[in-house]
Amino acid sequence: MWQKHKTKIIAICAVLIVLAGAFWYGGSAPGLQGWTAADNTKTDNPVTAPDPAQATQTAEQNGKTQQAEQGEPQEQDKPDDATAKPEQPAAKPQDNLTPAEKVAAAAEIAGAAGQAAPGSESYSKEQGMQIDPATGKDQYNTDPVPEGKPLPVEPENAVITDEAYTCTMSISCASILEHMDWLADGKAELVPEDGVILAPTEVTFYGGESVFNVLQRVCKQNKIHMEFMNTPMYNSAYIEGIHNLYEFDCGELSGWMYSVNDWFPNYGCSRYQLSDGDVICWEYTCDLGVDVNGFYSTGA
Repeated sequence: MWQKHKTKIIAICAVLIVLAGAFWYGGSAPGLQGWTAADNTKTDNPVTAPDPAQATQTAEQNGKTQQAEQGEPQEQDKPDDATAKPEQPAAKPQDNLTPAEKVAAAAEIAGAAGQAAPGSESYSKEQGMQIDPATGKDQYNTDPVPEGKPLPVEPENAVITDEAYTCTMSISCASILEHMDWLADGKAELVPEDGVILAPTEVTFYGGESVFNVLQRVCKQNKIHMEFMNTPMYNSAYIEGIHNLYEFDCGELSGWMYSVNDWFPNYGCSRYQLSDGDVICWEYTCDLGVDVNGFYSTGA
């Protein structure tokens, strides 16, 4: 039979091979229609090679999405130079210093600013200050005071007498005038043109009273807003706001500080017992005291 029909069989095979080739190269092969050996589902669109630029952008977007899901910071749009606020000064790394290093650093800063340098432990101990050797401070985290300066008096130990004395008090926020672009929204109208909230005023106080006692009375008499909070850790009142200008209203390092006779005490105003003729200045700082020559002070 093979010999008889050999020619026909060969002709039929040749035709089948030609048709198969035409079928494959004509675009109807299963591999070009979304079929694979391991996948029996057909895709609607033919497979095409990815655009390299698009692939890169997609990878970047996926990376940002993953960062957002993991809580990692993303780069934010930078503000225009014309509207960006100036960078504010960073906080000083005082917390990383030992007590001795703090005193040395404060002495250097105070000397450069013309202030009295912090006192030694021996001087403070001689005056009755109880210093913890482990911290170099007293029980209320107060560093030794400069030589010749009064030691803190605890409010509960103060004895108020009937003897009347006089002191001078002023309140200023003049430092804000140099940093109006740092000021919180709605606060600009509170700042006087010259920064003076209370001009130097002679006031009466009584023996045993503190800077805080006088501030309370003066603000009440002159109808000046004042807000404070008690801080047991420092055994003193902390002044949060005066004239509706509060801490952090003009930057992260802003707030109220006080000086007595040009010295910024390193303890709270409730613990500073006044003497006749003292000159008290309350000043708003935008830079942790540097802008008012009071860097070393820690209590307000």
